[in-house]
Amino acid sequence: MESSIELDRLHFFEQACKISEATYASNPLDADNLIRWAGALLELCQFQSVPDSQKMIQDAISKLEEALSINPKKHNALWCLGNAQTSFAFLTNKEDEAGPYFEKAAQYFQQVVDEDPSNEIYMKSLEISAKPNVKQ
Repeated sequence: MESSIELDRLHFFEQACKISEATYASNPLDADNLIRWAGALLELCQFQSVPDSQKMIQDAISKLEEALSINPKKHNALWCLGNAQTSFAFLTNKEDEAGPYFEKAAQYFQQVVDEDPSNEIYMKSLEISAKPNVKQ
């Protein structure tokens, strides 16, 4: 049963990427679409090998940065960037290599908390980013 749920999730996020790609082709200035696309890529990377996951995360980061260049007020894009940096950090082999990604994530989480200090999810993300648990 669980594998069927995972397969459904995989198909759902693959479809979301296809829809976002089509939307982007007709409206490349839709920041919300870019954020959705990046989110779907971040979900899909969980089903990939480490190198493929890293590529997907980099693609998601690019889309989130593009969304922010279109609309800098999209604080959810900043939050997703923090999550993407954290995900990338956990896929690195060594703590010293992961450090800069965790630092960048913390910067994004601080920015998003500055934008919306009442958001508990943003606050928790910032708190967690201060003490990552990295395996060596």
